[in-house]
Amino acid sequence: MHHFTTLIGLVLYLALPWHSLQAAPDAKALETIREFQYDTALKASQDAIGRTPADHLFTDHAGRAVRFSSFRGKPLVLSLVYTSCYHICPMTTRHLHKVVEKAREALGENSFSVAVLGFDSQHDGPQEMGFYAKKQGIEEAGWSLLSADSETINAFTKELGFVYFSSPNGFDHVVQSTVIDAKGEIYRQVYGEVFETPLLVEPLKQLVLGRPKPNQTFFSELADKVRFFCTTYDPSRDGYRFDYSLFVGMIIGALIIILGGVFLVREFYKGKRVRGA
Repeated sequence: MHHFTTLIGLVLYLALPWHSLQAAPDAKALETIREFQYDTALKASQDAIGRTPADHLFTDHAGRAVRFSSFRGKPLVLSLVYTSCYHICPMTTRHLHKVVEKAREALGENSFSVAVLGFDSQHDGPQEMGFYAKKQGIEEAGWSLLSADSETINAFTKELGFVYFSSPNGFDHVVQSTVIDAKGEIYRQVYGEVFETPLLVEPLKQLVLGRPKPNQTFFSELADKVRFFCTTYDPSRDGYRFDYSLFVGMIIGALIIILGGVFLVREFYKGKRVRGA
């Protein structure tokens, strides 16, 4: 009986596929794989900065065609999700909503646009995107909820540096929000399902207030510069506020410099008159 059991064991051993006989990778090997995937994904994401994606065609949750170029004219915050995700994507969207509201409060309600794109082209259609928005509480937030065919998704995600691949639980992917400037150029990548408020608001502040706008008058540009320097982050309430004290300090500093200059000039000429006498 013992020999029979041994024979059966040998037959089963030889019948198993080769890869199933390999030892499971140890923790160090698995960590190396994870690091390689993370480093590769991060590099692809960072390499996309400065790139201008092509004018792809999307569909919004109401079934309307939307060109990528239609977002030009003001900055855009773009987040990619898949609607069947039950944890990470919803958490990312809800947190992004909170930060976007803080940014709008500081920079202006219509100072930038926000879009969410479903990258699972097989399941993320207009109806699913609408349902996702309602479930995450952003249906009234004024965001664009987009979907597209697989060819467009593949091309667009490569341009964005957004790395994802299928996994047993759905998709493994980089959790990133992309900040795109008014000309359609990728300006900044923000990572994580929960990130610190300034990581998104500061690049938006630079784009909204720190750069001149077409046909902008001198006084409106000056007002933007003042707002740029005086809009500061308050960590105690995790929000932004307009700090008048900075503006007042700038005026006082300028007056001190001017008055100091006047005083020095007067003393200089006074000394010349004394020496001449």
